Amino acid sequence: MNQHRAAFAQALPFPRSAAQGSVARLATPLPIVLLAILFLVLPALRAHAAMNIQEVKSEKGIIAWLVEDHTVPIITIRFAFDGGSTQDPVGKEGLANLMTGLFDEGAGGLDSDAFQVKLDDAGAEMSFDAGRDGIYGSIRLLSKRQDAAFDLVKLAVNRPRFDKEPVDRIRAQVLSGIIANERDPEAIAQRKWLRAIYGTHPYSRPDEGNIVSLAGITSADLGAFHKATFARDGLHVAVVGDIDAKRLSEKLDQLFGDLHEKQTLSPVADVAAKLGQQVEVNYELPQTSLRLAFPGIGRSDPEFYAAQLINDILGGSPFTSRLFQEVREKRGLAYGVGSNLAGYEHSHALLVTTATRSDRAAETLSIVRQVVKDMAEKGPTKAELEASKKHLIGAYAINDLDSSSSIAATLVGLQLDNLGTDYIQRRSALIYQVTLDQAKAAAKKLLSAEPAIMVVGPPLGSKG
Repeated sequence: MNQHRAAFAQALPFPRSAAQGSVARLATPLPIVLLAILFLVLPALRAHAAMNIQEVKSEKGIIAWLVEDHTVPIITIRFAFDGGSTQDPVGKEGLANLMTGLFDEGAGGLDSDAFQVKLDDAGAEMSFDAGRDGIYGSIRLLSKRQDAAFDLVKLAVNRPRFDKEPVDRIRAQVLSGIIANERDPEAIAQRKWLRAIYGTHPYSRPDEGNIVSLAGITSADLGAFHKATFARDGLHVAVVGDIDAKRLSEKLDQLFGDLHEKQTLSPVADVAAKLGQQVEVNYELPQTSLRLAFPGIGRSDPEFYAAQLINDILGGSPFTSRLFQEVREKRGLAYGVGSNLAGYEHSHALLVTTATRSDRAAETLSIVRQVVKDMAEKGPTKAELEASKKHLIGAYAINDLDSSSSIAATLVGLQLDNLGTDYIQRRSALIYQVTLDQAKAAAKKLLSAEPAIMVVGPPLGSKG
């Protein structure tokens, strides 16, 4: 899956940060309790090699990927609309995030309370989340009550109300989180980091906005943003569970068929992270957090699989990576250390992160940089490369295909990356075909640059 979409696959179900919040409910009706029990015992589908992914097309041309599983009476739906918080207008930052907190706060002829009661009665769960490059939706429902659940989802997707009372209430929750984060060293550091590496690009802005921008967002703004982003040409859908292709085709038109055909999105430029700088956020803390950013790689790049293997060997594989061995196992400098290929649709990076005792932060940073330098100059060994191939292939089913929710999220990610319904079958061969020379070339390309470094904690005794 494309790394800039990874957050979508990992958030199962989509969580709300302290800055987003959600309205607490005083009681959980019996249908939800029963549904939760079913989710807990829901078995994973068959081995991914045997997974049958069907491409379903509705009469109105809406396409979804479907994996049927009739062993449990549950339907899981994941969908994404292109766009996200990069589409927030200047001065209205936080618009996308605020909108996603309001889809279950009234729709059509139902106000917030009435909608919530009907959703509980239908035994369904519904959540939305705003990422940098997309708006993501998640629905889980009992197949025996699917008609009532689909009716409510249709209302939420097509006719959200954005009434003043829930808008003000959710806005207040977001503001509460923003105010709390103003005193959080890690949140302060994250904002400073994004500004340092992305400058004035939309990626430098916090998804939740700020106190001033949130205050200026109106119901009309929310309605206009919904109209611009919720359109069929930017829609990606995956469904897993107790529904067949014919029935799904009908439901796709019910849910999404009345949306506008075309999105009206503002263009977003590609941006390279500004490397070769050190960002320090000085606090008297017992533990110092370290982050290093190196050049990344796009999902469509021919060298992607070589880069993925290099990342796995460097710090992506728990317990066996070079960083883990050198920083934790040999020296006990940190509880955890790792790397990941990260980024967004318009930018990519390889990130290394760890946290250590503040009095040993400079030492830890020096060791991390030496491990990276060794990998850049010499690349991996043949044994490391072969072990990493086996790990990446074996871990995929565990990390991405272990439940109906993760399967649906993975399928949406594959659509976003234009990888095709046969990708899961092709993936192993694509990894196995990477040669040692290709891996070494990828290591040199990704890790030779002077990184951007962030230090959160007391000033370093040295610069590492």
